[in-house]
Amino acid sequence: MNRIQQLFTQKKENILSVYFTAGFPKPNDTVPILESLQKYGVDMAEIGIPFSDPLADGPVIQNSSQIALKNGMNLKKLFSQLANIRASVHIPLVMMGYLNPIMQFGFENFCSECKKVGVDGMIIPDLPMDVYLSEYREIVEKNGLDFIFLITPETSEERIHQIDEHTHGFIYMVSSAGVTGTQNSFDHHIDYFNRINSMHLKNPRLIGFGISNKLTRETASRYSSGVIIGSAFIKALQESSDVESAVKFLIKKLKE
Repeated sequence: MNRIQQLFTQKKENILSVYFTAGFPKPNDTVPILESLQKYGVDMAEIGIPFSDPLADGPVIQNSSQIALKNGMNLKKLFSQLANIRASVHIPLVMMGYLNPIMQFGFENFCSECKKVGVDGMIIPDLPMDVYLSEYREIVEKNGLDFIFLITPETSEERIHQIDEHTHGFIYMVSSAGVTGTQNSFDHHIDYFNRINSMHLKNPRLIGFGISNKLTRETASRYSSGVIIGSAFIKALQESSDVESAVKFLIKKLKE
């Protein structure tokens, strides 16, 4: 078992995973952010690979990507920042990004570098499952990585069962059909959450998109193993004087 699988074996509920964009707000914030997330009890971190055309991301994460790219962030620089990350950070790490920059870097090279620095899994929202299974799965599994699929309210039950069959870590359950961003309530998503629960999938699920406060976190956590937070943390990084203050602000917001 890798770190992702160990986490879900040891902790069955209230898992907190936090996404941030590498290279934002400052070029060298990657390691300090990861160390602070671990320090304040975050269970898993998702490292966003900045891209100029992130289709599923709302304005907050889009803006962070633009700033990160202006700061000179790219995969070569990111892997160099992560070279010694396992000396200080022990929580599971997931790379999240779009296929274009990964293909430019070289898919096999990307997986090899992930393994070398101690990344545990990847999320590539625009890589279709069929293409992944036929062309990329062997490379991913050879490097001991988990490939994490997304499901949405529009995903068919047949496709969800296929995803469940080919998943080894967890399923990323997108709360709504829109883009990323904070929401105040999840009341209108309950039917969807119940429908997925009734399918009795073998893999755990984390709910993402819209988690920003205690209410949305608690609601989502009742129907899954926990939550993924992105935009709310990017906003905190934008508005705080330093990385640690942003993490403390986010954790406080999730408890109030």
